[in-house]
Amino acid sequence: MPVMIVTGTGTEIGKTVVTAAVAAAALTQGRTVAVLKPAQTGLRPDETGDAAEVARLAGAVTTAELARFPDPLAPATAARRAGAAPVHPHTVAVAAEKLAAEHDLVLVEGAGGLLVRFDESGGTLAEAAQLLEAPVLVVAPAGLGTLNATALTAEALRSRSLALLGVVVGSWPAAPDLAARCNLTDLPEAAGAPLLGAVPEGVGALAPEVFRERAASWLAPGLDGCWDGAGFVAEVGSGAAFGSA
Repeated sequence: MPVMIVTGTGTEIGKTVVTAAVAAAALTQGRTVAVLKPAQTGLRPDETGDAAEVARLAGAVTTAELARFPDPLAPATAARRAGAAPVHPHTVAVAAEKLAAEHDLVLVEGAGGLLVRFDESGGTLAEAAQLLEAPVLVVAPAGLGTLNATALTAEALRSRSLALLGVVVGSWPAAPDLAARCNLTDLPEAAGAPLLGAVPEGVGALAPEVFRERAASWLAPGLDGCWDGAGFVAEVGSGAAFGSA
């Protein structure tokens, strides 16, 4: 797949670290990777954005950021408040296609969830995915409430005839509670798609070389990893401690 959309069931749930892990695993397989951030919000021009953070963790990836707005809001709202031009889904698709012409894999990391507005006409990441005919990877939190949010995201994808590649838990806790352990079994049913990984909490603080060495162990073979999902679920369900970085 030349282009993959990375979205989440909400904000601050680990999308950037998951994107970095997917990029690192692909690089390990000898693939060339680009990361596109359509709209970065909540940062000043001199601050490190999500695409740059992916490059720091994953290694030699090409990065692109189409727009940056200072307020930590939905892209459409942040653009309006900044008096700046918003990012349109068509612009995202064109940028991704250009990167895809020169790379084996392009990861497009959204802002917040799938239907967060990019522009004043209601354009979203889902619309960009439709234009690109690209599969979507959903990042979800581990704990209580994730099943409903994941099911809603999956339903929104199906209603738009978009392919849901699978779900990755964006920040797997070192000491998972009952809800988190049970959700590993229930997330695939809620999504109607496979569980493709569980990235331990805190791994964004690892040294980049350590992050790159371990990234494949957090992701299933479908994402260039070696994570044994069935074994992980079985052992977590038995009460064993999982989630160390």
